[in-house]
Amino acid sequence: MKIDVCYTPDLIHQFDIKDKTVVVIDILRATSSMVAGLGSGIQSITPVATIEECEALGRQGYVMAGERSGEKVAQFEMGNSPFDYMNPALKGRKVATTTTNGTQAIELSKGAKEVIIGAFLNLNPVVNHLMKSNNDVLLFCAGWKGRYNLEDTLFAGAVCNALKQNAEFESDSALCAFFLYQSMATDLAYYINRSNHAARLSKFNLREDIEYCAKLNEFNVVPKLIGSELIV
Repeated sequence: MKIDVCYTPDLIHQFDIKDKTVVVIDILRATSSMVAGLGSGIQSITPVATIEECEALGRQGYVMAGERSGEKVAQFEMGNSPFDYMNPALKGRKVATTTTNGTQAIELSKGAKEVIIGAFLNLNPVVNHLMKSNNDVLLFCAGWKGRYNLEDTLFAGAVCNALKQNAEFESDSALCAFFLYQSMATDLAYYINRSNHAARLSKFNLREDIEYCAKLNEFNVVPKLIGSELIV
């Protein structure tokens, strides 16, 4: 198995993804919310790139969720918080979502052999899935508006660390993520809370979201993109 890391959507054109499992990572907060929602009984989540696409699905009965620049889209039922997605009233419902970074990365991953969703909330299930599938892997960090961020890289490094006996690191990108994780693994929550994106979200009183997204293995699910829907 070969493993590589793409740090932002602006770099994805450099990678051939067609024969790979792509793990989309947006720790703060899209992929964490997706894992929390599907792990809490949501039937499916349909990620879309635009607000208009989300509204079209809302007219078909989907629950509309999403944010732009960290703030909930005003006309949607919910934003991008894992606590929104864990609402018991959503069990069995279909959700459509659009976010600043995460859903854009999913859209760019659709040519891959397989697309799955990764977060610290399902780290071990993701690692186990990758070991069983034995496909080459691209860890795709959603970043922030095309730029690098810390928390997504830490998750990529955590996966590299878990697979280091079974995988070949294909580039310095994977090696850097691995070493970064090793240097910060003793207190991930501390470092995630000091990331630039955490500071940005804190302005919207989302500290509880940030702390929750740093938790490990809260859910035993691996969301997978089947057609246009994420399901488990």
